[in-house]
Amino acid sequence: MLTAPIAWLGRQGLSFVTESGRYVCFSVRACAAMFRLPLQFVRSTEQVYFVGVRSMSVILLIGLFTGMVLGLQGYYALVKFGSEGMLGAAVALSLIRELGPVLTAIMVIGRAGSAMTAEIGVMRISEQIDALDTMDIDPVRYLVSPKVAGSILCFPLLTAFFDVVGIIGGYLTGVVLLGVNSGVYWYRIQSAVELRDVSGGFVKSLIFALIVATMCSYQGYYTHLRSRGFGAVGVSLSTTTAVVISCVMVLVSDYVITTFFM
Repeated sequence: MLTAPIAWLGRQGLSFVTESGRYVCFSVRACAAMFRLPLQFVRSTEQVYFVGVRSMSVILLIGLFTGMVLGLQGYYALVKFGSEGMLGAAVALSLIRELGPVLTAIMVIGRAGSAMTAEIGVMRISEQIDALDTMDIDPVRYLVSPKVAGSILCFPLLTAFFDVVGIIGGYLTGVVLLGVNSGVYWYRIQSAVELRDVSGGFVKSLIFALIVATMCSYQGYYTHLRSRGFGAVGVSLSTTTAVVISCVMVLVSDYVITTFFM
């Protein structure tokens, strides 16, 4: 009776280790397959369109309103100390260092990552992946590697658009609506933002791209191994799990990377 909790804890630990090892092997296999000849330019380009171009409108909209909110909150916080002239630096550094990469990744998880999991999950339960194996086509290289390549190309660009539009949103609120001097706003951005801030944001976006593409594909690829659901239920559970775990991994890795860059 007393050993039951210990046994349950042991089973959970073994399950976690097994799942983590399988995910790492899957990710390494997908990344290595990107460089196998012949390169999959057409399928990678399709993923660039799916992940990047079709996410652009959402990223621009969220970036604009995030910058406007930062401008509004920042102004009323800084005006108490007579430092409203620092508004441009506060908005730019918040976006470039943290909010740009993180919010871009979370938006892409919700729009494209969930679709990756559902697509691969449906192919798994309908035995299309088994058919690829039968035809001697590596399913990880054919299905997952182009998604990883497309994400690596798109995430930094989407993050850059998010940052630029967010800074413009802060300008609209701080300068146009609240009366902060326009020249001071841009001068503070120019003087406060350094190259390592920009490069740090791009490093984060590259790591987030790997996490999102591999985790969302992994959950769909192993849908048939889920113990609590099969068929359509399994695909829905895989999609939910992929979104939750990807968001958690993005936030945890953001903290770790920020620790190294500080």
